Amino acid sequence: MNPSLGISPSPGSAASQGRSAPAPARWQPTPGTSWQWQLTTPVDTGVDAAVYDIDGFQNSAAVVAALHAKGRKVICYVNAGAFEDFRPDSSTYPVALLGASNGWPGERWLDIRRLDLLRPLLSRRFDLCRDKGFDAVEPDNVDGYRNDSGFPLTAADQLAFNRMLADLAHARGLSAGLKNDVDQVPQLVGTFDFAVNEQCAEFQECAASVPFVAAGKPVFEAEYNLPTSAFCGPARRMRFSALLKHLALDAWRESC
Repeated sequence: MNPSLGISPSPGSAASQGRSAPAPARWQPTPGTSWQWQLTTPVDTGVDAAVYDIDGFQNSAAVVAALHAKGRKVICYVNAGAFEDFRPDSSTYPVALLGASNGWPGERWLDIRRLDLLRPLLSRRFDLCRDKGFDAVEPDNVDGYRNDSGFPLTAADQLAFNRMLADLAHARGLSAGLKNDVDQVPQLVGTFDFAVNEQCAEFQECAASVPFVAAGKPVFEAEYNLPTSAFCGPARRMRFSALLKHLALDAWRESC
């Protein structure tokens, strides 16, 4: 009997045979899919883009449903590798996890080695995305090992953390995006369903994400400081979905 539900599993169910239930089927975007990235609110739902990437905390299930009604898929932005003191769950983060500032107000790098502490915290955030009806998750700040985090993080620590994030998403039927972390694309392209990259043209590192396209998975690129004439041509040749955005990630965009 399942004590939480007060019912017994059916004889042919996975639970009755000691097996884990299969993960729900998830959305798999394809290269060249158009997108919009807006982390401010209210979200402009009138942008002509197949995919929206919006803040998971600040947007309700009704916003997600409104986008679905327009035929859009919706990605849930959550900060995974850094603490944010302005989020409603900030009090649940143990002080031992908090490292150096990551340069954004109210944010600090997390000790990603502590999977035991971070897994339940991030599970609840991913539950929020699932329960609001999102199709995917974009976990941010997943390259702490390359930054002055305040912890002696290694590439192996980062791989373990990032793989945990993808597993948490997939267990909830959500696609998972790899945010930046271009040095680890070869190890992670098989684990994640798409990539989100900031300023790869500006920093001349777009080629590192091409394995995603080769695997039939999109790269959603955002540039802030280059004119579209400087990056749209290469983006089209690589089949990246590229935008020019304000750093504030408001509704404004120029699409390639």
